[in-house]
Amino acid sequence: MKFENILADINGFGRFQVMIIVISFIGRFTLPCHFMLNNFIAAVPAHHCDISSLDDGGIFMNLSHAERLVVGIPVQHDGTPSSCYMFAEPQYHLLLNFSNITDGPTVPCRNGWVYDNTTFKSTLTSQWDLVCDKRGKNKATATIFFVGVMFGAMAFGSLSDRYGRRIMLLVSYVSGMLFAVASAFSTSYVMFAVLRFFTGFCITGIVIVSAVLSVEWVDIEHRKMVGVLDSLSWTFGNTGFAAIAYFVNDWRLLIVTVTSPLILAIIMWRWMPESARWLIANGKLEQAQMYLKECAKMNGTEASTNTLKTEKRDRSYSYFDLVRTPEMRKLALRTGLLWFCVANAFYGISFNIASFGLNLYLTQFTYALIEVPAKVSVYYLLDKVGRRPTEVGTLLVTGVCLGINILVPKDMSVARTVVAIVGKGFSAASFATVVLYSSELYPTVVRQNGMGYNSFMARFGVAVAPLILLLDEVWKDLPQVILCCAAFIGALLARMLAETRNRCLPETIEDIEQKRIPVSSV
Repeated sequence: MKFENILADINGFGRFQVMIIVISFIGRFTLPCHFMLNNFIAAVPAHHCDISSLDDGGIFMNLSHAERLVVGIPVQHDGTPSSCYMFAEPQYHLLLNFSNITDGPTVPCRNGWVYDNTTFKSTLTSQWDLVCDKRGKNKATATIFFVGVMFGAMAFGSLSDRYGRRIMLLVSYVSGMLFAVASAFSTSYVMFAVLRFFTGFCITGIVIVSAVLSVEWVDIEHRKMVGVLDSLSWTFGNTGFAAIAYFVNDWRLLIVTVTSPLILAIIMWRWMPESARWLIANGKLEQAQMYLKECAKMNGTEASTNTLKTEKRDRSYSYFDLVRTPEMRKLALRTGLLWFCVANAFYGISFNIASFGLNLYLTQFTYALIEVPAKVSVYYLLDKVGRRPTEVGTLLVTGVCLGINILVPKDMSVARTVVAIVGKGFSAASFATVVLYSSELYPTVVRQNGMGYNSFMARFGVAVAPLILLLDEVWKDLPQVILCCAAFIGALLARMLAETRNRCLPETIEDIEQKRIPVSSV
């Protein structure tokens, strides 16, 4: 296609493209931090009822702290103190009777709870007592955030196709930062929940806009490198997040800290170019030529862009164009379900960080670190075997690992941990692949809409992942079975998609319907 030829003439991967990747990398650092934020700000410290009301001014006040807990807090059948109940009256006889069972009357906590602040100075749980009968509100904060991400993906996908990638990236930076910082100063649970919804809504524009913007500015040969680098920004953010959360153990300060990189991203935005592909597709040839000449100058080439020609769009495109025609309809259905399955498996594994039996911070760091070799291997596989085989293969291995852990006995913790790490690595590789793969499948005129829709489906998969993990109350292995099936179904869906290796990006819906995407000469 004409644009691909011009891009090749001006160097499709030079200093100009590196600048775009660096600016995107800075803005994307905060995303994985916010996506995994609930693992720390909503952590549940060890807690028990505040039993100060049992102080009768006599014997109770002369007891040590440990003795007060013995006479004030009942012991559960597993030998641990109850977190939600206290004795109605002090049971002094328990100081002499070491039995774990007592018939003393118990009541729900009367005066709140006392929390262990050894690990966390403050969390949402301790701030608003989101335990016992309120523990559902604690879980809901993650779901509320990802519901916002779902709808934000759709909104920013449509708006960036209509108004441009560059301006919507700035809108996402600024609005995401404002809502995130505001949520750190919430004075009530309801206020926090509302602000977290809008944080998710706004911040998701960063990932879907920057991913497409990066891909649209590079040549075919380096497209896979950009996809992997974008994905590694998530790994870098997740790894750094573990260290940040370790040193910043107050939930308000943690939110502000992980959001602060957006300040630098906003400053750097002035150097971010608009997508020349989007400008051409919208008939804005003069602006497209300006950016292409700027690209050529920075890359040290002198290619002429004066011959650039196109026709302005005769109409605006929307999400309905993803389903108007037969081939686009098939593409949208398959990629949407694929993203749901990939995200469901990936985050189903990621949210289950307690399964390691390790320190919470170490678990977060380990899960993030395993993504590095997985995503680096993707870089080589994408061209060696292609996008489709890579996506199918990584999902199959993810499903196999999830299946193996269903069969491995629970007491073989080392073996289960190794299998879980391998599964996490391959699920990360499948996620890295599907982002690049999908951006290459959709035509320029609806690419951002397509990615917005796919991101919506992915966040839907993320939102239901915590609910799936709760199904262990029905059958302990049911969550693993469901996640395993999701991975295998995703592999089947990926097998139905077209290969995009060494092929030019489609520009129009007609390219998809008539299957006329030429093979690159690279």
